[in-house]
Order: sequence, then C-alpha cells, then structure tokens
Amino acid sequence: MPIYTYRCENCGIQFDKRQHFTDEPLKTCPECGKPALRKVFQPVGIVFKGSGFYATDHRSPSGVTPPTRSSGTKDESKAESKTETEASSKND
Repeated sequence: MPIYTYRCENCGIQFDKRQHFTDEPLKTCPECGKPALRKVFQPVGIVFKGSGFYATDHRSPSGVTPPTRSSGTKDESKAESKTETEASSKND
C-alpha cells in the first residue's frame, strides 16, 4: 500500500497517509476542517545498479567501447613460438 503526502492549502499542515490505490483522495483537512487538501508529488530517487540498463552506461569518452584484451592473444603466441623456432635453428 503506498503512502501519500498531503498538504492543506489553508493552514499549511503536511502529513502522510497510507492508502490503497483504489481509495478516494482525502479532501478535508484534519486540523482546520476545510476542504483544502492536495496531494504533494515529490521526485522519486531511482538508482539502477548493474550493467545493461542504458547504452550509455560505462562508455568511453569517445563513445566507442574499447576491445577487451586477454593475456596471450593468438598474435602474441604465434610471435613467441616463431622466435623460439628461430632461436633453436640458430643454436643447431
């Protein structure tokens, strides 16, 4: 059940009331008794945690996601094995 905040436009009192969605909004002030109550709408703070909510999450300044590098890529392993082969040929 949501909690709604009401404020009286006549006397200025502000209070919270727990109501069902289907309940009629309050209209009469409990302090002054006049029909001057209004619902107060406040901004809601939402925090999205994790990845995948927006395309702009954790982007690089240029807007291009940098490629991930793993240790020992194919090019590096080929270069290492080639130099090992050349070194063993020279030693023979």
